[in-house]
Amino acid sequence: MSDHADEITPERRARGPEIMRKVHGEDHDGEGPGDFFGMTVEHLFAEVWSREGISNRDRRLLLLGLLVGQGMDDPVEVQLDAAIRTGDLTPGELREIVVFLTHYAGWPRGSRLNTQVEELIARVLRS
Repeated sequence: MSDHADEITPERRARGPEIMRKVHGEDHDGEGPGDFFGMTVEHLFAEVWSREGISNRDRRLLLLGLLVGQGMDDPVEVQLDAAIRTGDLTPGELREIVVFLTHYAGWPRGSRLNTQVEELIARVLRS
């Protein structure tokens, strides 16, 4: 098996930050501290998020369900914010997601998600 550094190509190096920008709806220069950030950008975004088969909106929905189910509040906030900024999900769709996930992830997690969604929507409407 080859070392990750051997697999880095200029195409992957350039494609990773571009896909990351589309997913998060904001600029990232593709640089960060250490190998972990580079590997994330080059693999997760250049390879995984850019695959055909399902849309980025579908990926975002799957990821939100997983994060809420695991009680990972900080990454949920990042994904909710990105979903609004990229136009993947509307405020009404986010509210519907709250209702749906509450019944599977439980009321405490659903309540937290509802707070996150409503705070985000209020923030977006103010700007």
